[in-house]
Amino acid sequence: MTNVAGLLLAAGEGARFGRPKALVEFGGQLLVERGLRLLTAGGCAPVHVVLGAAYDEILATADLAAATTVVRNDAWPTGLGSSLRAGLASMPPDVGAVVIALVDQPLVTATAVERLRAAYAAGAVAAVATYGEHPRHPVLLARAVWKDIAELATGDAGARGFLRSRPDLVTKVPCDDVGSAADIDTPDDLATLRDDTAADS
Repeated sequence: MTNVAGLLLAAGEGARFGRPKALVEFGGQLLVERGLRLLTAGGCAPVHVVLGAAYDEILATADLAAATTVVRNDAWPTGLGSSLRAGLASMPPDVGAVVIALVDQPLVTATAVERLRAAYAAGAVAAVATYGEHPRHPVLLARAVWKDIAELATGDAGARGFLRSRPDLVTKVPCDDVGSAADIDTPDDLATLRDDTAADS
């Protein structure tokens, strides 16, 4: 199976931000729209998005045309792990690997996704984008490890526990030159990223 799917995790309520980050505007797009287009532009198919908090509002407000499937995670209050499990479980059987992106990292680029897909094509079981040598997102996971990852994905722990326990399986993919994994947790973070982006344009 060579198909590489995309999975956008966008179910959180954005407690520190004050509202769901999926509905935050950045660069003329809502973050959920930007994340879906990132995965599509990076060559992923199908692309699934996991929603939870503000589910109905996001469906009514956002352009989700880039998503093949919208996955509803009613267990979103339990943390990121439930969204990861729901997203993996939603994948069709012909998908051999999935690239996972987070909705609150708008400066990740399609080139980073393409590099992870290339690592998978070269034999990687798990590939992680790194910035300044630090592992961040996006992350690619081959189907062979989904079961083990799902068992460890509890609370706000996604794939991190598994990846740390099996460094022998992890391929690090440097992406410093093609974007940033800076995330938006607070309104101040958003303001800073907008200022930085405006200064670079």
